[in-house]
Amino acid sequence: MNEKVMEGSHAISEAVRLCNVGVVSGFPITPQTHIIEAIAEHCSDGTMKAKYINVESEHSAMAAIVGASSAGTRAFTATSSHGLALMHELLHWAAGARLPIVMGEVNRALGPGWNIWTDQTDSLSQRDTGWIQLYCEDGQEALDTVIFGFRLAELVNLPVMVIIDAFLVSHTYEAVSVPTQDEVNEFLPAFNPRIKLDLENPQALNQMASPQYYMEMRKSMQLAMETVEDIYDEVEDEFHDTWGRRYGSVEGINLDADVVFVTSGTATTTCRLAIKDLTDKGESVGMLKIKMFRPFPAKGIQNALKNAGKVAVVDRNFSFGAGGIFAQEVKSSLCNLKDAPVVFNFIAGLGGRDITTDTFFEMYEKVNANDIPQTESEWIGINEQELK
Repeated sequence: MNEKVMEGSHAISEAVRLCNVGVVSGFPITPQTHIIEAIAEHCSDGTMKAKYINVESEHSAMAAIVGASSAGTRAFTATSSHGLALMHELLHWAAGARLPIVMGEVNRALGPGWNIWTDQTDSLSQRDTGWIQLYCEDGQEALDTVIFGFRLAELVNLPVMVIIDAFLVSHTYEAVSVPTQDEVNEFLPAFNPRIKLDLENPQALNQMASPQYYMEMRKSMQLAMETVEDIYDEVEDEFHDTWGRRYGSVEGINLDADVVFVTSGTATTTCRLAIKDLTDKGESVGMLKIKMFRPFPAKGIQNALKNAGKVAVVDRNFSFGAGGIFAQEVKSSLCNLKDAPVVFNFIAGLGGRDITTDTFFEMYEKVNANDIPQTESEWIGINEQELK
């Protein structure tokens, strides 16, 4: 294990290098570009024995690694925002073909207006494509998640999206513990694909599926998704045994508090600081960090929040006409609980607007002042004069 100072994007690149990926394709888009640039340098200087495919669009980037994975090699790409949106058709293809691809996704707002800062709506817009989605708080978590993400993907034959916040993780330098190649080789064995093109055993892949078979294909994907949480826990147990770190699909602090915040991504770090300040003042406050969004860890969230007084879900995203996306899922998870806690939803930090400890103090005061939410989703930090 080596301690290095690196930006979050390069933490992902370094993990990809250590995972013995065979094919990487990429197309630059801010703020993802550093991930692919670093991998291209590794391929060029010989520190990574992979084929790097320079393509003309993000759609082609995903198409290229769908082909590579179908041919039986470990494959990776990365993207962000409109690049991810352009991939949408192929995301369905990768998951439907049951390919264990891993992709780095840097959360960035969608236009218009044109915006390069962090916002989770791009990845959450892809929540029904069949990809496992894992949200990371910092560079260390991003590196680790890529490594066990490949292991998870190859065990369940579903693709994995490793998601970090634009700039707050992607371009921020911090100390990261980097495992050795031998350690990763022991944890992540050579890729032995269940599904691949095989000249010795010819077969048709991804052919026309009539109504007689299509539903069974989709049900098999759901059955695989239903195994993900248990297998994820097993993989993390092995990861913890090797490197002493564990994240969980959810992580809780003071879960029986009067107010429990629900967060994801870098807002979690700020929430930790706010909780400390509030607790030092004698307030009863806790936090639940959601790392795994697909499959959604409903049972874990039920168990975590069943004794909470009130729940405040902080969404750095929005589904127009519905509300915050994490809040919708949390409410759905809790709706059948007897004496379920009331759920408040706050929209904050869209388009890269800062979420500070003061933001959490404001939300805490609003929750404390009301027995039930005054609106379906309350927007924090809005300048009313700017509304059109």
